[in-house]
Amino acid sequence: MDVEMLARIQFAVTIGFHFLYPPLSIGLGLFLIILQYNYMKTGEKLWGNLTRFWIKIFALIFAVGVATGIVMEFQFGTNWERYSRFVGDVFGSPLAAEGVFAFFLESTFLGVLLFGWNKVKPRTHFISTIMVALGAHLSAFWIIVANSWMQTPAGYHIVGEGANMRAEITDFWAMVFNPSTIDRYTHTIVAAWLTGAFLFFAINAYYMLKNKHKDMARPSLKIATVIIVIASLLQLATGHSSSVGVAKNQPEKMAAFLGHFETRPAGIHLFGFADAEKEETWAIEIPGFISLLMYGDPSVPVKGLKEFPKENWPPVNLFVYQSYHWMVAIGMFFIAFGFFSLFVWKKYNFERPKWYLWIGVVSFILPQYANQVGWINAEVGRQPWIVYKILRTSEAFSTVVSSGEIWFSLIMFTLIYILMFILFAYILIKKIKQGPEPVSVN
Repeated sequence: MDVEMLARIQFAVTIGFHFLYPPLSIGLGLFLIILQYNYMKTGEKLWGNLTRFWIKIFALIFAVGVATGIVMEFQFGTNWERYSRFVGDVFGSPLAAEGVFAFFLESTFLGVLLFGWNKVKPRTHFISTIMVALGAHLSAFWIIVANSWMQTPAGYHIVGEGANMRAEITDFWAMVFNPSTIDRYTHTIVAAWLTGAFLFFAINAYYMLKNKHKDMARPSLKIATVIIVIASLLQLATGHSSSVGVAKNQPEKMAAFLGHFETRPAGIHLFGFADAEKEETWAIEIPGFISLLMYGDPSVPVKGLKEFPKENWPPVNLFVYQSYHWMVAIGMFFIAFGFFSLFVWKKYNFERPKWYLWIGVVSFILPQYANQVGWINAEVGRQPWIVYKILRTSEAFSTVVSSGEIWFSLIMFTLIYILMFILFAYILIKKIKQGPEPVSVN
């Protein structure tokens, strides 16, 4: 296997492991604000115990997220030195801003949350909760800025020639708010809210099934249900807006999403298989639906992949077409689950049915899967460009690193990440089984 493919696999492995945790910390930050606010407003011990319990869960996720994220930054200098040299001026700015304005904000006030209970005023503790959640959201913003610039570059110019050629910022705010930043940020943040909501729901559904901590689990399920309903509908809106942006700014990526080879009105595929070699897609289709969503008219043609040079096509079927449709299908499940949860809340107050509660327990996996395939969509769908229409991936990897060296680091870090995940899962399950302190405890 050549150096380029190994470098890509290693980055995919590291970011895949890392991306399990930031969406959880972003999403749970929202729940910490709600729990802390209820405690500050009512003074009821129930809310205080819930807040303490979820702060511990949040801290565990935050710690593992930081540990798994460090390696990614070093890969830019080892496996992707030509890319780093080309985009260092642009890419370094949002990454520095993420560290200065987001990471330190989040980590500093997390210390107050963990060690300031009963040592600072309740209002100060609540403000610290907001700052932690804000830091997590800001961290995501600057990372999305950096990645969105790779998707839709803006606010730059090219200086130098040959091996010394590089991109430099000419307009910082144009770089920050490039054409895809807002769509991709809102879509990612709402996905994070859903990720946190489903973990929150899963743990409390488990308590209801085990007949434990039900006085805390029931109100928690109500909060989670409201967030799932709101966030799933918002995700539908942000997903639509993001798709419209992709169709405008990266039309070949949208064509790959849809398995769309011919320029014609595009329908939505319920099931299908896109064959790039034969340049055709077999699918069960609702005709004209995508054209209607994008342009308000089912007869408007959407550009097909045949409009673009074949060497600029991304891998169509498995990594783009199938991933895109799985992401959409899971999004529809979120909406259905949220509204069914409202029904269960009203009719059974979350006491039953057991099959529904078991679905709630295992469903926390689905947002994680949707996050992963969504990221695959964004990154693989951009190929063969590492910076869209400027720098090809084949021109960006390090020429001085051997395949053997990457194999060694790939195997080593994969084993480390697996061990870290096992340790994380063990500690998380242990904390869940212990649960929050009973309300009766003084």
